Amino acid sequence: MSEHAPVIIDVAGVALHAADRRRLAHPLVGGMILFARNWQDREQLAALCAEIKAIREDLLICVDHEGGRVQRFRTDGFTHLPPMRRFGEMWMNDGDGREGSGAMQAMAAATAAGYVLGAELRACGVDFSFTPVLDLDYGASSVIGDRSFHRDPRVVTVLARSLMQGLLQAGMANCGKHFPGHGFVRADSHLEIPVDDRSLEEILAEDAIPYEWLGTALTSVMPAHVVYSMVDALPAGFSARWLQDILREQLQFQGAVFSDDLSMAGARQIEGRNVSFTEAAVVALNAGCDMVLLCNESVNSEGGASIDEMLDGLEEAQSRGEWRASEQGEQRRLALLPCGPSITWDALMTEPRYMRALTMLP
Repeated sequence: MSEHAPVIIDVAGVALHAADRRRLAHPLVGGMILFARNWQDREQLAALCAEIKAIREDLLICVDHEGGRVQRFRTDGFTHLPPMRRFGEMWMNDGDGREGSGAMQAMAAATAAGYVLGAELRACGVDFSFTPVLDLDYGASSVIGDRSFHRDPRVVTVLARSLMQGLLQAGMANCGKHFPGHGFVRADSHLEIPVDDRSLEEILAEDAIPYEWLGTALTSVMPAHVVYSMVDALPAGFSARWLQDILREQLQFQGAVFSDDLSMAGARQIEGRNVSFTEAAVVALNAGCDMVLLCNESVNSEGGASIDEMLDGLEEAQSRGEWRASEQGEQRRLALLPCGPSITWDALMTEPRYMRALTMLP
């Protein structure tokens, strides 16, 4: 069987236990996602990341670090990044009376935010952040809210590209989420399965536009745990129609596709039926995901037993031919690892680009 490490898991604490090491060494595990519970201070975070890399150099260390209310590390020198809506507000404000000056300022500030975000994480050994949010701000979704840049897909696209440019300067890849758009629905997919009943044409003309326009600049995408009932009965992350026909074929997306967290309520039911983590992972991989995330199970179950169950189940499913390892999927995962050497925290504190970027944040 060809090698493909599609599973992203988490760990319970601020250092690795024997069970964590065993799971991270599993051939199906391709990375881990950090949460606030894995944070004490910068020194501890750097030591944890080094421990993970000592197990396997190619493990992708990820975090949800967007700015605003979704930022896992906030103390010991980490910059408090603004929510993305702040950049959208800057765009609209030509304070000096020159038309378009607000837009120019917002783009520069978003690039600065991307650089600060990426450089600070990399200085501590973190490889990758699930950002930017490309959802449109319809004013309906509490779970998206000020995480969105703007209502206008053109503004979202340009500001996201600016943020991604800053990430790139820090050597970090990016992740557009939540494809094709989570901003229109009110329900929170952590708690239930939202249903968006708009037509495909409407979604492609509005919410999915940033994915089309950012095509070659996006290195990865995370689909929404939302059912778009006019398009498919399955949530986007489990839907070959969305991931293969629309994202890959129609929009020509070449990068990696992550499932959203399989422990969310939106992922625990498929077509009205409760499913196991293994079954959810198999459906997501067959639909077109390169990687699947299973979060918070290290603290939710008996010492992470559900993680072991899913890994065992995926191995068995693979041996039965229920899903196939994807060489392309593995190459896409490896392409998300950082490029270029990271700079130490102390060196970063006096680096001219970083110091300048800090002054540009709103």
